[in-house]
Amino acid sequence: MEPQTAADGPPLTYLDHAASTPVRDEVVEAMAPFAAQVFGHPSGHHRQARAARQALEDARDQVAGLLGAAPGEVVFTAGGTEADNLAVFGVLGAASRRLPAGGETVVISSSVEHAAVLEACRVAAARLPGVEHERVGVDSHGVLDLDRLAEALEGDVALVTVMLANNEVGTVQPLAEVVSLARERAPRAVVHTDAVQAAAWLDVALAAPGVDLVAISAHKLGGPKGAGALVVREGTELEPLVVGGGQERERRAGTHDVAGAVGLATALGAVSRERDEEGLRVAALRDRLADGLLHAVPSVTEAADRKSVLPGHCHLCFAAVDREELVVLLDEAGVCVSAGAACASGAVEPSHVLASMGVPATVARGSIRFTLGRTTTPADIERALAVVPEAVARLRG
Repeated sequence: MEPQTAADGPPLTYLDHAASTPVRDEVVEAMAPFAAQVFGHPSGHHRQARAARQALEDARDQVAGLLGAAPGEVVFTAGGTEADNLAVFGVLGAASRRLPAGGETVVISSSVEHAAVLEACRVAAARLPGVEHERVGVDSHGVLDLDRLAEALEGDVALVTVMLANNEVGTVQPLAEVVSLARERAPRAVVHTDAVQAAAWLDVALAAPGVDLVAISAHKLGGPKGAGALVVREGTELEPLVVGGGQERERRAGTHDVAGAVGLATALGAVSRERDEEGLRVAALRDRLADGLLHAVPSVTEAADRKSVLPGHCHLCFAAVDREELVVLLDEAGVCVSAGAACASGAVEPSHVLASMGVPATVARGSIRFTLGRTTTPADIERALAVVPEAVARLRG
C-alpha cells in the first residue's frame, strides 16, 4: 500500500487501527448498489423491497455462520455501542421485571470493560429496581481475576459481561473459563462478551464458546461506521431498546440499514479468510515496533504481556512525557496513534484500564496505544521507529 500524504504534510503512518480501520475496497464495492440502485424498504413486498430483503438476509446468514450462530440469532445494530447497550439493558430489564418486591439481582462486569458496557451497567443499576453492579478486577497484565469472579457468582446474578479482548491494551480474556464458572455457580445468568476489538483477530466462535450474547462492530474490521450486530442465543430473554416496527424479531425496531449489514458481512468474511496469515504478519511488525522503541527510548514500559494480547496491540508508557502532547507531536510528523480509548468529545480521559491493572498515575500519564492492522507495512514501522524517539526526546528536553 502506498503511503498516504496530506496535501502539504508528511506521509501518513496510521497506527490507530483499534480506534477505526480503513474501509476495504471489497466492502465499498459490495455496499455500493444499496446506496443507490437497490433502495427499497426491506420490510415491503414489491421487487425493490424483495431485493433489499434478500441482501439483508444473505448478510445475516453470512454473519451468523462466521460467528457460530443461527441466522435468527443475529440482530443488526448501528454499531458496537448499541449492541452492548442492547445486551446489558435488554437482559437486566427483563431480570428486573421478574424480581419479587424488594428482590435484588446483580450484573457482574470486569473492571476493564469498554465504556459502552461499564456505563450501561452503571445506568441500569441506577434506573432499574433491584439491580446492582459489581466489578471484578484484573491482574497487572489486564487478565480477569477468576477467583474473584467465582466469589462474585455466589449471589443472584442476572448477567456476566466480560470483553473478549481489551480495546486499550489488547489483553485476551479467558472466556471459556468465565463461561464455565458462570454455568457452574450461577446457571441462570446470561453471559455477554464485547467482541468488538477481538473479531478482527480471533475466531469468535472458538474463542468465546457458550456465550449467550456477542457484540461486534463493522468499522473495526474494515467495514463502515454505524453498523454492528449482537448475537442473541435462542432462549435468551431480552427486552428491546428500540420499539415500534417489529423488525429483528421485535428485538430492534427500525428500518434496516441494508448497505451497512452488507458491509459488515463482507468485512467479517474478509478478516475471517485472512486472519491466520495476517495475525502472524502483523504480530511480527508489532514486535519490531515494540522492541525497537523499548531499545531506542529510555524509561519505557510495556503495559501488558505481549504473549497474551492481540497481534496488533502495542501499548507503551513513556516516563516523563505527557501523552496528549506526544500524540499531537506525532500527528504533526504524520504518525497517528492514540492516548487511550476514543471518546465522543475527543478528550483523553484517565485510563480506568491502566488504573485497574495497578499502573501508577504518574506512569499512565505517558501511555500511548500503537495499534496495527491490515494496511500496516514494514515502512510504517520503520518510520515510527525514526519519529517516536525524536518526539519523546523533544518533550523530555
